[in-house]
Amino acid sequence: MFYHETPDEHQPKTKKPNVITGTGRNRKGQELNQLSFPYGIFVDEKKNIFIADYANHRIIEWKYNTKKGKIIAGGNGQGNQIDQLNEPKVVIIDQQNHSIIIADSENRRVIQWLNQKQQILINNIDCVGLAIDKHGFLYVSDWYNNEVRRWKMGEYNNKGIVVAGGNGKGY
Repeated sequence: MFYHETPDEHQPKTKKPNVITGTGRNRKGQELNQLSFPYGIFVDEKKNIFIADYANHRIIEWKYNTKKGKIIAGGNGQGNQIDQLNEPKVVIIDQQNHSIIIADSENRRVIQWLNQKQQILINNIDCVGLAIDKHGFLYVSDWYNNEVRRWKMGEYNNKGIVVAGGNGKGY
């Protein structure tokens, strides 16, 4: 139950929250209706959920109102090959080209999957956060360097621009 008070009435009201369990009905595992340490999630405009399935080294798309997911990236075992992931933490979808952008944490890279083709966008980064703005800029948080950098989508041959932090670790 959810309790709240309205500004003009001081009596608590109760309301049942509208919650739907879409995933996680089963125990931890590697089947398509199971997850193992799901980390990051992204929800698109169609209410599909994209999950960084950390310990299964894959990205799962769980379509709205379904009982199991579909592997859309990784799923080829833990590793550092171009078609493998190693403990992915974050997943976002580039709405412009429908590509999947992943913070592949233990490989220390940001990788893009588009129609089962992979491209490493950024290497040697301890990424724990990703975002894309409406102007086509990719924002990447770097945990180790205590900064957030920005890249123009498609232009990854540079170090990006520091937009937050970058002055050492704060206390």
